[in-house]
Amino acid sequence: MASESSPLLAYRLLGEEGAALPANGAGSPGGASARKLSTFLGVVVPTVLSMFSIVVFLRIGFVVGHAGLLQALAMLLVAYFILALTVLSVCAIATNGAVQGGGAYFMISRTLGPEVGGSIGLMFYLANVCGCAVSLLGLVESVLDVFGADATGPSGLHVLPQGYGWNLLYGSLLLGLVGGVCTLGADLYARASFLTFLLVSGSLTSVLISFVAVGPRAIPLTPRPGRNGSSLLPRFGHFTGFNSSTLKDNLGAGYAEDYTTGAMMNFASVFAVLFNGCTGIMAGANMSGELKDPSRAIPLGTIIAVAYTLFVYVLLFFLSSFTCDRTLLQEDYGFFRAISLWPPLVLIGIYATALSASMSSLIGASRILHALARDDLFGVILAPAKIVSRGGNPWGAVLYSWGLVQLVLLAGKLNTIAAVVTVFYLVAYAAVDLSCLSLEWASAPNFRPTFSLFSWHTCLLGVASCLLMMFLISPGAAGGSLLLMGLLAALLTARGGPSSWGYVSQALLFHQVRKYLLRLDVRKDHVKFWRPQLLLLVGNPRGALPLLRLANQLKKGGLYVLGHVTLGDLDSLPSDPVQPQYGAWLSLVDRAQVKAFVDLTLSPSVRQGAQHLLRISGLGSGVLFPWGFRP
Repeated sequence: MASESSPLLAYRLLGEEGAALPANGAGSPGGASARKLSTFLGVVVPTVLSMFSIVVFLRIGFVVGHAGLLQALAMLLVAYFILALTVLSVCAIATNGAVQGGGAYFMISRTLGPEVGGSIGLMFYLANVCGCAVSLLGLVESVLDVFGADATGPSGLHVLPQGYGWNLLYGSLLLGLVGGVCTLGADLYARASFLTFLLVSGSLTSVLISFVAVGPRAIPLTPRPGRNGSSLLPRFGHFTGFNSSTLKDNLGAGYAEDYTTGAMMNFASVFAVLFNGCTGIMAGANMSGELKDPSRAIPLGTIIAVAYTLFVYVLLFFLSSFTCDRTLLQEDYGFFRAISLWPPLVLIGIYATALSASMSSLIGASRILHALARDDLFGVILAPAKIVSRGGNPWGAVLYSWGLVQLVLLAGKLNTIAAVVTVFYLVAYAAVDLSCLSLEWASAPNFRPTFSLFSWHTCLLGVASCLLMMFLISPGAAGGSLLLMGLLAALLTARGGPSSWGYVSQALLFHQVRKYLLRLDVRKDHVKFWRPQLLLLVGNPRGALPLLRLANQLKKGGLYVLGHVTLGDLDSLPSDPVQPQYGAWLSLVDRAQVKAFVDLTLSPSVRQGAQHLLRISGLGSGVLFPWGFRP
């Protein structure tokens, strides 16, 4: 493989201050010179914007209005508990050694192997592609709600024509803007994200001030047909200011029909909408190839972003419950604009969050695709994604991802795909937790993260929580995603992948076998449970296949060892000639389809070598029957 490297080069020893020492910037598209982003610009800003997305402006009323304050807070705590478990696993893996480009894909593939890592990496890439399209279409719909010719709101300006073709054109133009920023590099993306972060922060600040500064008012709602369908009834929601009666009315749940879809809401459907807006914790990890110090920036920046967004969500939940009646919350999800001191600033915040979420998804997708292409897991299909600029920007992967997003935009409406996108994200989160759990259970000597606020209990709980949430949000999408992952893993297994990454499954097997071998007690052997132990001495393996298969049939569940003596004296040789032969002997075992171990030795004579093998082979106190075969 083009980018295959030794694990000893990919994971260096920790420095004196606990920082991981990367192998001269390996893994970033342009080497060390491409690593320019700080913790704040590279991790905190994109993660905060991704976790806010458009939900923070347009779905606060939806969640609180239907679930009530108490259940809304419970949903939020459950969602963030699940995310926090994954964040702990991300922090542990990120502080264990050098983190190269590809973020979550790199962490998963270098732990679980190329088959599982490649399949989940491709699914995570598709989730980012579809997430970018969802954000763009959400932005188009938000713009048309105010400026569209068919806008039904009380403040519609009726400027922009609407229709499938027009909506596709608007989405394509916005995608061109987003793709242009991402094509020019991560530095420009970070600056654009920081500007967006300032706009969103200013907009949220104006909303928070408006809750306190604005007096009680009646807010007109979009007219809806009467019960007989013959007339449009004027309707109003009320902003009461801080009122204990309003809070009391909003404490309990009041699930009703969603006015945008006509579907009856329940706990699961509302929780799915809330959780969809929080699945952005990997936005910073996806930029690992551009971070100055990813092993420090990823855990620190992700934790700061998660804590900040949780505080803002809780604050908005409380303020909305104190000041807005349930009618306003359930019938006008964009009520922030109606109560704002300056409504255009809320619109700017809505558009900025949607634009930043699409940029984050597109640039994250391009980095994952570039890492997949460099590892050459899918062959020539991803070859264009290997192209990088002089500055190290993988513009080939950006254009590749841009084309796929454009295809997804042709769907026009992505309400059904939104659940699939969230499930794909959850698959990636579960895989990260599983990677950390496997490393912890295997007690791997090279797994020594400087971040210690995790255990196998948190990892296991994270895996279970992600799987449970997948089937709660969409059972069909969850089953389909697991099936797709299995098919991709089978494809990569058949194609073959790099072997130098290492497989944590081998470490787990060694750990378990060692544990049970230590439990074998020769003092407890009994003749009732005796098993034969065969040592077959093979001189010329080319003519020994029939004998190998015969001994395999005779072992009857016992121990079967293939032994070979190489003549020579180690003191007179420059290196051990036995070690390079193990691979060929293991291939012989695979070809012969026998269940046998291989034991080779170096000795001045065959007699002494056979004595060595007799003494070092076997388990317990069972009798070892030697069979000889000479050419």
